[in-house]
Amino acid sequence: MNESSAARRRYLRFPPSQPPLGRTRSRLHNALGLLLLPFALVAARIQGTPGLRIRVRCILLGLRALRLGQARQAFALIVNPMDSFRYFELDFVRRCIPGPVLGRYLDVSSPRLVFLMLLDREKSLVADVINPIEGDLADSLALARALGLDGRCRPLRAMIEEAPYEEGSFDLITSISVIEHIPDDQAAVAAMWRLLRPGGRLVVTVPCAREACEEYTNLDEYGLFESTNDGLVYWQRYYDEDLLAKTFGVMGPPVRTAVYGEAEAGNYDRVVVRKRTDPSYPYWWEPVMMGRAYRRYERIADLKGMGVIGMEFVKPPEADRG
Repeated sequence: MNESSAARRRYLRFPPSQPPLGRTRSRLHNALGLLLLPFALVAARIQGTPGLRIRVRCILLGLRALRLGQARQAFALIVNPMDSFRYFELDFVRRCIPGPVLGRYLDVSSPRLVFLMLLDREKSLVADVINPIEGDLADSLALARALGLDGRCRPLRAMIEEAPYEEGSFDLITSISVIEHIPDDQAAVAAMWRLLRPGGRLVVTVPCAREACEEYTNLDEYGLFESTNDGLVYWQRYYDEDLLAKTFGVMGPPVRTAVYGEAEAGNYDRVVVRKRTDPSYPYWWEPVMMGRAYRRYERIADLKGMGVIGMEFVKPPEADRG
């Protein structure tokens, strides 16, 4: 790992997954999700769950995909388009980019809804999309095709540190829940900052906690890193205030921040394990769970457990740079 990373480790071990649901049970499970989703959204609105505007937009996008004959993608967009901290993160992106996106736009491996939402909103926008994971990039492009947006995507399979773009190429860069997965996070951040033009904006989110740590797991989802002697692989990094300052110091202070985290420690781990191992997990209930089990915080130091921080940086004009 990068020397700037936290030395403390935590471990998240997933038990064997339960057998998949049979066809009949799977159909009943999906039908229940469709039936109960409106009640879940109303309950989430009452509880103040962030991101519900985007959640409604996902339903509308799902209906579009259904009209285009993309039933599988349509169901995912309607019932399970985003989970957990994505409600907060996508809402943070929306607040950072409320108006038209002018100029050139790059997304660095964010969950695919980030750049697709911007493409859907800005009809003349083109997105450069970089991602080192072939399957993840393919899934993003498949969803873009289902929505008729693939013609405005320029995909590139590469690490951001190796990107062939010229310095100062982009007016807007988004990278949502990505930097924590990169071992040399400082190199990735420096690369994004070089690619941003003076006056441009960078919108990022990363996991955070009162004490920084690196998380290792027995689930090798990306296949990018070697496993340790005990068969675990590096998964992600949780940033405290000191590690954030060290990693993002090249950018100066952010112009906007927001912190969202567990109301009580331990909920995130319990839920993420169930999602990965229980085929009957009720994804339609996710917005209600977020409103009950998570809340906003003023500072990372106030967190009771795991959280996410959103940050918006603006690159100073050349004349103001030291």
